[in-house]
Amino acid sequence: MPSVVIRDNENFERAFKRFKKACEKSGLMSDIKKHQHFEKPSERRKRKLNAARRRQRKLMALEM
Repeated sequence: MPSVVIRDNENFERAFKRFKKACEKSGLMSDIKKHQHFEKPSERRKRKLNAARRRQRKLMALEM
């Protein structure tokens, strides 16, 4: 869990912005979005297969 220490004379908006940035950097927000709804195992396999295909296409494009 990311945490932010509030500095002396620091306003709330700046501290909140640093906290949001720390959350994004740790991958917390993407994990929350991923778990917002149930994903069937077949959908998970399909998503992983498509991601692998995209990676392969990208590698093939870089080699050419």
